[in-house]
Amino acid sequence: MKKPFLFFLAGTVLVTLAGCSSNYVMTTKSGQTIVTHGKPQLDKETGMTRYVDQDGNERQINSSDVAQLIKD
Repeated sequence: MKKPFLFFLAGTVLVTLAGCSSNYVMTTKSGQTIVTHGKPQLDKETGMTRYVDQDGNERQINSSDVAQLIKD
């Protein structure tokens, strides 16, 4: 009885984690396309948008340079 419940619980956790790591596509005003891993975060104090690129590196871009943000 415990094994099916544990498999169900593990599957639910995996699906939840996979849903949180959606990719987004940012388009800049200069026409550059940036694919991010996870949703970019706006830092209101600095005016910068933080994101993680496809290689796993954390990057920042000036929020005023972002023209469009689309969930992939």
